[in-house]
Amino acid sequence: MIRNKIFLRKDKIRLRMIFLFFLSFLFSCNSNEKKIADHEQNSVEIVSKDLPQIIESGVLKVITSYSPTGYFLYKGKTMGFEYEIFKRLADHLDVRLEIVIAKNVDSVIPMLNRGEGDIIALGYTITSDRKEDVSFTDPYLITHQSLIQKKPDNWRKMTKDNIKKALATDVIELIDDTVSVRKNSSYYLRIKELSNELGDSIYIKVLPGELSDEQIIKMVSEGTIKYSVIDNHKASIHKSYFPNIDINTPISLSQRIAWAVRKTSPELLEIINKGLATIKRKPDYNMIYDKYFKNRRQFHKRLDSEYYTGKTGKFSEYDEIVKKYSDDLGWDWILVKSLIYQESMFKSNNIAWTGASGLMQLMPSTAKEMGIKNVYDPEQNIKGGTKYLKRMYSYWDQIPDSIQRIKFAIASYNCGYGHIKDAQKLAIKNGRDSLNWDNGVDYYVLNLSKPEFYNDPVVEFGYARGYEPYNYVKDIFDRYKNYKTISSQ
Repeated sequence: MIRNKIFLRKDKIRLRMIFLFFLSFLFSCNSNEKKIADHEQNSVEIVSKDLPQIIESGVLKVITSYSPTGYFLYKGKTMGFEYEIFKRLADHLDVRLEIVIAKNVDSVIPMLNRGEGDIIALGYTITSDRKEDVSFTDPYLITHQSLIQKKPDNWRKMTKDNIKKALATDVIELIDDTVSVRKNSSYYLRIKELSNELGDSIYIKVLPGELSDEQIIKMVSEGTIKYSVIDNHKASIHKSYFPNIDINTPISLSQRIAWAVRKTSPELLEIINKGLATIKRKPDYNMIYDKYFKNRRQFHKRLDSEYYTGKTGKFSEYDEIVKKYSDDLGWDWILVKSLIYQESMFKSNNIAWTGASGLMQLMPSTAKEMGIKNVYDPEQNIKGGTKYLKRMYSYWDQIPDSIQRIKFAIASYNCGYGHIKDAQKLAIKNGRDSLNWDNGVDYYVLNLSKPEFYNDPVVEFGYARGYEPYNYVKDIFDRYKNYKTISSQ
């Protein structure tokens, strides 16, 4: 019966196509008006900022969203396809990567053009409408859009043929039905085009831009909405977590997926394209891609984990202990978590070649001085580590800014108070800002491995591998910012 209806609809469609031909001019006018309206919605004054300004600022800002494939936090480690790709680019440019979370994916183009970020890294489909507002990189992936629909409730007891009969396997079956998608997505545009192509109505329910692909797929899986549309490469990995959804009905032909930059950033566009071409020639790219879009076992493991932070708010099994002793220290416990990850990656039995051990990598003499009897006991180790941090913090009470003071304390925790004091003396001697870590004392810490610096008469403690505390502070604060961003989701 359903198939007969489909054939009748096809005949009806052929007759309508003749009539639609004569109305095409009117339709194209309406379409142009809509394009103008959409363009105006995305149009803001575009900032003039390109690669030289980014390098000068020392920060590459990437706009993305929190997702289990693109950017997320798992067991304290910042991960994701987009994150790994652009971390490599930032390292190549010798700048810091800053992730800017788009809480509403419908707003990413205005965010980009206002200068809130430098790159849109969301796995964006290249469309002619979007090309009016942004410049796309070379595509890094070819995919197609898939219809997301729920299988029958008893699908496990059904044959494949019977399951197929219960599903929409032809786009014609969407006529007079409703598909739920975000407004400023390529999926919305595709359903609109499909309605015109079929010459009949497919109704669209607009979903909030705050909803992620994962949340939308879950809504289909739970029966909250009947149909949605997602790019196939994303749908394929999510299907492993939601086995009752079907993604086998294509909605589009092949489409190109890319990243986007401002039209005022041609040099940035060029460097991204060169970097993409280079990494694609190496095994790295396929390894990164497979890790996030093909390794279903790891995908399951992450989403089911208690320490998939964006879902549970937890970083590790030691969160409550860290909160307890961070309160006494007076620091944000998430900052302390970042330091602990830097030290041990939350491995309580970790031992360094130097003899430092436990979660906060306490040296035997320090552990004894802090009254720690068992450095491998998480609570004792964290108690001792935060107590030692508090001592380092007290040494820098002349630093007026609390964040700068924390950076001095963290650097001292890493390589010793004496070396950091030497760097401060060098800053004073050379007329640099001795009360700020950033663009002040950090420069002299970094150079304490050079004879002309560690042989200076004001230096008391001599040579130090200055790049270690320099990167230590930088990495902890970069991770802290990521932790704060993700934990607020």
